[in-house]
Amino acid sequence: MRKYFYLILLVAIFLLAGCNREVIETNMSKKVADFSFTTESNESLALDDLKGKYWIADFIFTNCTTVCLPMSANMKYLQDTTIDKGYDIQFVSFSVDPDYDSPDILTEYAADYEADLNSWTFLTGYDFDTIRELSIKSFQSPVYAPVDGDDQVMHGTNFFLVNPQGKVIKKYDGVQSSNMEIILDDLEQIFAAS
Repeated sequence: MRKYFYLILLVAIFLLAGCNREVIETNMSKKVADFSFTTESNESLALDDLKGKYWIADFIFTNCTTVCLPMSANMKYLQDTTIDKGYDIQFVSFSVDPDYDSPDILTEYAADYEADLNSWTFLTGYDFDTIRELSIKSFQSPVYAPVDGDDQVMHGTNFFLVNPQGKVIKKYDGVQSSNMEIILDDLEQIFAAS
């Protein structure tokens, strides 16, 4: 009888361990801190609203003159491709210049990229220190205020894949368009397994 108990216990441990494993190879494991911010539509989006589905995050700002341009173009490509493939995934772009990036400014920016706002949300409605802390602590991505006389925020350029439990599980270079195929390959594995 005791032998069967240990066998059942061993099987249960393997099953529970398997529940926490990701389908893809990961390079991060950071829980996203709770948040509730303002969208481009002047509504609220909270971490709880994203629970239960995969989402991809990045950090941008609308008057960026360098890396945000290819990052947003790449995010648009991912959005269009995942819609075509029928993947249920959300995209979230956090502004790192919340003083400038009002909901109206973000709405214009979204329109410039022909973003489908049903699956791509642009966030603001916090102060700089709040987004800096979220970026560093939850995504391990640096954010630096502009130097005097400049309006360009320095920030990381990664895209981050977050699982349905709200944990960042993988980061990708968001500037290089060739990396979008790596993301799409990972998403294909994820959605094929679900």
